[in-house]
Amino acid sequence: MDTFILAFSLFGFVILIMAVGYIFQKKRISGSCGGLDALGIEKACDCEKPCAKKRARLRNERRLNIQVIED
Repeated sequence: MDTFILAFSLFGFVILIMAVGYIFQKKRISGSCGGLDALGIEKACDCEKPCAKKRARLRNERRLNIQVIED
């Protein structure tokens, strides 16, 4: 039981420290390699055309004239 309490406290402390760091720096978490943008890749898949779900979303965005900024 002591090991559980110690481990739980340690994880709680680490989460608290990360939260404080986020509050003060206001930076998003990012990968160390820069992600797909660093490789010059525009999308995550190599498909010629997007899947049906994404096509439907794009149609709705155009219909509603919504501009979506993707990260």
